[in-house]
Amino acid sequence: MVVDDHPMWREGVARDLAEAGHQVVASCGEGRQAIRVVAAARPDVVVLDLQLPDISGVEVIRGLRAARPEVRVLMLSASGEQQGVLDAVKAGATGYLLKSAALAEFLDAVRRAAAGEPVFTPGLAGLVLGEYRRLAAAREQAPAGTEDAAPRLTERETEVLRLVAKGMSYRQIAERLGLSHRTVQNHVQNTLGKLQLHNRVELTRYAIERGLDG
Repeated sequence: MVVDDHPMWREGVARDLAEAGHQVVASCGEGRQAIRVVAAARPDVVVLDLQLPDISGVEVIRGLRAARPEVRVLMLSASGEQQGVLDAVKAGATGYLLKSAALAEFLDAVRRAAAGEPVFTPGLAGLVLGEYRRLAAAREQAPAGTEDAAPRLTERETEVLRLVAKGMSYRQIAERLGLSHRTVQNHVQNTLGKLQLHNRVELTRYAIERGLDG
């Protein structure tokens, strides 16, 4: 589903997606409209502009995920302003791409977002990493006993988690570690279960908070 208030841009994005083999199930120009139709349209990915005429992109993200929790939201915005990026990610966006991105980069981002992988325009990833490091540092300064002990991960699970935090795809991780694609998937699923997380985006946040992305 494509959500953007500029008709020509919205139609262009929908056309690019269709020509690349994706099915565009809905197209909206306002945030409230998108929230109303998302449950019935059942998109896997929503390509969403941050600036909409009725409500903020952050409100739209929350509304979309409340109506369809499994949906992946890929922000496609002209603005790379720091607070807007962080607010979108904290609200549940899977990724954030600038409208200046090349078509091939955009289509790759849609595919990766559909797979639950966090996707960011180069430069914005560092911004997000820095914010989660800051949050992690604040958490470490909290009084002892206010947070449960972290689950124990195996050495291989930690290694895979570190590569996930760097934004690598399953295929890239498999090639780096000399493992099969299925083995990498199994390690990620085992880690999600141990940490009681639901997807790769949450897993990446966990890794970043613990400094595993370095």
